[in-house]
Amino acid sequence: MPCVISSPSTDSGKTTLSLLISCWAFSKGIKIQTFKVGPDYLDQQQLSSIGQPICRNLDIFLSGEEWVKESFFKHSLKYEFSLIEGAMGLFDGLGATSYSSTANISKLLKAPVIFIVNARGQVASLLATVRGFRNFDSELSIKGIIFNNVNSERHKKLIKEVFKNEDIEILGFLPSDSKITLNKANLGLISPLDNGKEIDVEYFANFAERNLDVFSLFKFLKSPEKKIFNSVSLIDFNINKNKPIAIAEDKIFHFQYPETKEFLSELGIPLISWSIYDDEEIPHDASSLIIPGGFPEKYADHISNSIKSLNSLRKFRKNGFIYAECGGMMILGDFIKDENGNNHKMSGILPFRSKKSKLSVGYRYIEGLKDTPIIKQNQLIRGHEFHYWKIENNLSISDLRKTQHQKKLLSSPWKIKSWKTEYKDEGFFDEKLHASWIHLHLPSSPEVAKNFIDATQISFSKDS
Repeated sequence: MPCVISSPSTDSGKTTLSLLISCWAFSKGIKIQTFKVGPDYLDQQQLSSIGQPICRNLDIFLSGEEWVKESFFKHSLKYEFSLIEGAMGLFDGLGATSYSSTANISKLLKAPVIFIVNARGQVASLLATVRGFRNFDSELSIKGIIFNNVNSERHKKLIKEVFKNEDIEILGFLPSDSKITLNKANLGLISPLDNGKEIDVEYFANFAERNLDVFSLFKFLKSPEKKIFNSVSLIDFNINKNKPIAIAEDKIFHFQYPETKEFLSELGIPLISWSIYDDEEIPHDASSLIIPGGFPEKYADHISNSIKSLNSLRKFRKNGFIYAECGGMMILGDFIKDENGNNHKMSGILPFRSKKSKLSVGYRYIEGLKDTPIIKQNQLIRGHEFHYWKIENNLSISDLRKTQHQKKLLSSPWKIKSWKTEYKDEGFFDEKLHASWIHLHLPSSPEVAKNFIDATQISFSKDS
């Protein structure tokens, strides 16, 4: 069974190690299927950018255990080698619990753990850390360890001495090196789709060869030999193949799971790409539009000058169905105020302005307030949030009269809460629109997917 790469805390080098292994494999002509624990988009994009198979997310909270197992075995069985990159620290999950943590995934898939530990300024304390994690949960199996930030032979020798009687395999010592340091921004790693630093595959591969015991490591990366799951049954969908869905996807909007497009394609729904960055019009044959999350705040001035795209979006609002998540919702508002206090005009479809705020991140419990295109009243689903921006409602009296006259009074589709907090109303909807800060995982939520598909199949008259 392939291993899970984990660590005592975030920023210990999990993604760097995963990239080193993947680049080394690529340099040898070896395909390796990677997975990322949690709802992360950015690490997943890095691992998908180096010529290896697309990285897949494994998230128990969002998708449930059965879907996680199915996705893992479905994709890992295609290749001889696989690895799973963990999230945060080994036991960090929902709130103060280890539910949906890397440890939870490890135990669910019966996958051993390879630990990467930041050794800077430590020797004997490293043993205490590793023993503490190994003794914390006897169901977990930490089989190997790699030490990061080991910059001298003496440091390496001392660590070996400390661990000489420990029943754990040392698989490498990584020195500090700016050439393998990944650039970061507010939300984590800078996406390779968002002007991120391109991975130097050859350098990473050579670095791995010099500093990792790659041949010992790869015995922990063998893919399972057979599937050990029952396929999740899918709801039957009524599909009109003459109703394509357009998806905003470019260097601005790219926070989407690969399974979403695959799921829609498998249902027979035609998909069309739309780029706001390139100032394109929404394709005329599209009946619905998905605007995923991304970085509209970074490109706010560029978007405000994409006149053709914004006019197309306003026109599409009259006759099509729009589904927008997080950054996708922001361009439906009146303005985005950038970090310098400058307002940039957006589409003006929804009555709010966006501006910088504190980080809002984490899993969300969701309950439907009424029947909407995405959720039904009292229906319970799950999602996640990850943004630094907030919206300020900007409904004037004339706006209210206008919406009432057109019988399009917007309201919240649902109420949301995080671990041990109270519910609050969130988002916007009407019969032709759903916009929210919340990211959903449609392929693993059949009932929500059905609601979404049904909404995309409705025909709206030009006067509606």
